[in-house]
Amino acid sequence: MLFVGIDSVEINRIEKAMKNPRFCQRVFGEAENSLLAMRGFSAESAAACFCAKEAFSKAMGTGIRGFRLCEVELLRNELGAPYLQLSGNALKMALEKGLRFSVSVTHTKELATVIVIGEKEEVTL
Repeated sequence: MLFVGIDSVEINRIEKAMKNPRFCQRVFGEAENSLLAMRGFSAESAAACFCAKEAFSKAMGTGIRGFRLCEVELLRNELGAPYLQLSGNALKMALEKGLRFSVSVTHTKELATVIVIGEKEEVTL
């Protein structure tokens, strides 16, 4: 069974929000902040990270409830492929549902868009 979530956000909206340090502390996790720092805190990258959190919440079917935004981090592997790193209640909720996630990210000058697909892991006896 698949669970799908998608989100888009205007990059300039995130760029304005990033001027408030509390926004970044509340929204981005530690590893995500490190990745964003390496990328010069570009608004495009930050917007993609924000979209990933929203898309995850939609795939979970909960909205932004039961977990903190910083518990869902959009990171990159050694080849640059995006993946979600979950912690805290976000991880607990995903484990309870038996879901593993795939993520795809894109952006233009104006918009960032992320799709998250949760797949229920099959239990074989």
